[in-house]
Amino acid sequence: MSTPSPRPSYAAVLRVPHARRTFAAALVGRLSYGTVSLALMLSLTRSTGSYAVAGLVMALFGATSVFLSPYRAYLVDRHGPRRALLPMALLYAALLCVLAAACRHPGTPAGVLAATAAITGACTPPLGPTMRAVWAELLPDRAMLQRAYSLDGVAEELLFVSGPLLVGAVVGVAPPAAGVVLSALLVAMGTLAFATSPAAGVLRPAEHGKDADAPGGAGAGQARALLQPVVVAAGVGVSVSAVDLLVVAFASERGLGDGTVAWVLAALSLGSAVGGLLNGAVAWSSSARARLPFLAVGLGLCLAAAGLAPGVITLAVAVACAGLFVAPALTTAYLIADESAAPGFRTRAGAWCNTAVNAGLSAGAAAVGLLVERLPLPVCFAVSGAVAVAAALVPGRRRDRSAGRPGPVSRRPSRSRPSRPSGRSGRSPSGASGRP
Repeated sequence: MSTPSPRPSYAAVLRVPHARRTFAAALVGRLSYGTVSLALMLSLTRSTGSYAVAGLVMALFGATSVFLSPYRAYLVDRHGPRRALLPMALLYAALLCVLAAACRHPGTPAGVLAATAAITGACTPPLGPTMRAVWAELLPDRAMLQRAYSLDGVAEELLFVSGPLLVGAVVGVAPPAAGVVLSALLVAMGTLAFATSPAAGVLRPAEHGKDADAPGGAGAGQARALLQPVVVAAGVGVSVSAVDLLVVAFASERGLGDGTVAWVLAALSLGSAVGGLLNGAVAWSSSARARLPFLAVGLGLCLAAAGLAPGVITLAVAVACAGLFVAPALTTAYLIADESAAPGFRTRAGAWCNTAVNAGLSAGAAAVGLLVERLPLPVCFAVSGAVAVAAALVPGRRRDRSAGRPGPVSRRPSRSRPSRPSGRSGRSPSGASGRP
C-alpha cells in the first residue's frame, strides 16, 4: 500500500522560502501552550490554597479556549493572520500577566480569578491551525504537505513534553507566576514574528460571502466532509487522555513510583513522534480517508493489548506501539480537513479538528476517572481503545465540489488536483497534537 519516497524530504520542506522563519516563530508561540497549564495550575494552588478552586479556574480557562477555537479561527479566515492574530495574542498575553499578578496576591476572590481565566482562554490565538493553513498554501505538492504536517505534529508533540520541563526549571528559581509571565512572553513574541513573516501573508482575508461569513461552518456539504476527521480526532483525544490516568492506576496497583509513570508516558510520546516521522516519510498509495480508520483501529487495539500487560516494561512497549498511531492519525485527520476546506474555511477546518482533540482529551480524563474506580484495569484499557475503534466506523465523505467550490482554497491553479494518484478529487491528508 505504500512505497518509500526519497523525495521530497523534511529538509526540502524547510528549504521552502520563509518556511523556517515562519515555522520557528509559530513554535515559539505554541511553546506557550506547553507551559501555561502547569504554570497557571501551580500559581492558582499556591494563591488560593484550594485544589477545588484551582481546578474550577483551570476548567473555565480550558473550556473557553477549546470551544471558542472555531470562532477565533473564523476571525483569522475573515481578516487574515496579521489583523486577527496579533490583537488576539497581545490581549491573551496581557490577560495572562493580569492572572499572574492576581496569583501573586493571596486572597484574590475566586470569582475574579475564574472570570479573568475564562476571558483569557477565550482570546487564545489559534497558532496551530493557522500554521497548518500556511503550510497548505506554501506547498502545492501533496507529498510535501504530508511531510510538513507530520513535521508540524511531531514538533508540537515535543513542545508539550518540553513545556512542563521548562516550567519546572523556572519554578526552581522563581515563583510559579513567573512561569505564567513566561508563557505570555512566548506567545506574544512568537505570534508577532509569525504574523509579520512573509509566509503568513499568503493567507489573505476571505472574500465576503455565505461561506466566508459564517463563523461555524460552510454548509451541510462541509459538515459531512469534516465529520470523519473531527470524530476520529475526538476519539484519539479520548483514548490518549485515558492513558495518563490508567498508567497511574497501573503503577499504583503494583506499588510503583511516579518515576515509572513518567517513563511509560514518555514512551507514548516517543512512539507518537516516531510514528509521525515515519508517516510523513512514506509515499502512500491509498487515500487519506481510507487510511484514517485503520490508524484509529491500530491505536485502539494497542491500548486494549496494553491492559493485558503483566509488567511495566511490557506496558511501556504496548503504550509506545499505541503512540505510533497517534501522530499519524491526527496528521491524517488534519490533512483531510484541509482537503475538504471550502473557500475561506481553511483555518476553521483545522480548528474544528483541534477543538475535537482537546474536547476528547478533557472528556477522556473525566470518563476514565469514573471507570477506573468501578471496573478492572484491563477493562478500562479496552474501553479506552474501543472509543478509537468506534470513531473509525464513521464513514469518510468528500465535500461536493460542484456546490459552491470549484477548486481548493489556494489561488494556485496547480492545487486544483492532487499531485499524485490517490483515487480522490481535491486535496489530500494532516498533525498534531490538536492544541491551540
